[in-house]
Amino acid sequence: MLLAHGFGCDQAMWRAVVPSFSVDHRVVTFDHVGCGSSDVGAYDPRRYASLDGYADDVVAICRELGLSDVVLVGHSVSAMIGVLAVRRAPELFGALVMVGPSPRYVDDDGYTGGFSRSDIAGLLDSLDSDPDLWSAALAPVVAGPGNPEVAAELQQSFCRTDPGVARQFARVTFLSDNRADLPAVTVPTLVLQCTDDTIAPEPVGRYVHAHVPGSVFHQLAATGHCPHLSAPEETAAAIRAFLSRT
Repeated sequence: MLLAHGFGCDQAMWRAVVPSFSVDHRVVTFDHVGCGSSDVGAYDPRRYASLDGYADDVVAICRELGLSDVVLVGHSVSAMIGVLAVRRAPELFGALVMVGPSPRYVDDDGYTGGFSRSDIAGLLDSLDSDPDLWSAALAPVVAGPGNPEVAAELQQSFCRTDPGVARQFARVTFLSDNRADLPAVTVPTLVLQCTDDTIAPEPVGRYVHAHVPGSVFHQLAATGHCPHLSAPEETAAAIRAFLSRT
């Protein structure tokens, strides 16, 4: 089982669900380049100018460690990184779990992403002008209602991310459009949708479910965008239930 964290986070965000799976899986966590304790010197703006560079990293990790039949669990933007990784090397993966996925954050004709283009422009401008204020404002939105401890942890994590990496990764994340990649997913897939998720609202999760062939949709009672932090037991149970049927 390979756990891939979302934007502004690091592998420590999975700590509450790892014990649930380490009893019968080899569990691998990692930091995307430029995040957490990764080597910031390895960050190449050209490689990571799109999500493809991150997907290549996921495939490289699997091959370097000799992993097979991998359950790839991707949170937020890493759900789409997972989609791209599975397309690149389907022979490596046995299942895909998408936690709070969004193939496009910006609304489009006939598509609800949750944000207008001006919303995203304002978010990116605020990150450029005052990263600390941006972190303080965004963390509670990502955490969702009733999750102050999660918000505090997210704010600290956002602040630890290299500012240059954060600016580019934010643009790559919030301006990406991976809708056309969804129908190409060929492994069993679980879409985990949170309640009151401002970052990836329910219509987005429903869209992902409708466009990934044979996928399973599961609505969590957990609120916000980080159920592995706010409700790890519920999150782990939903993943386990899906794997037992796969």
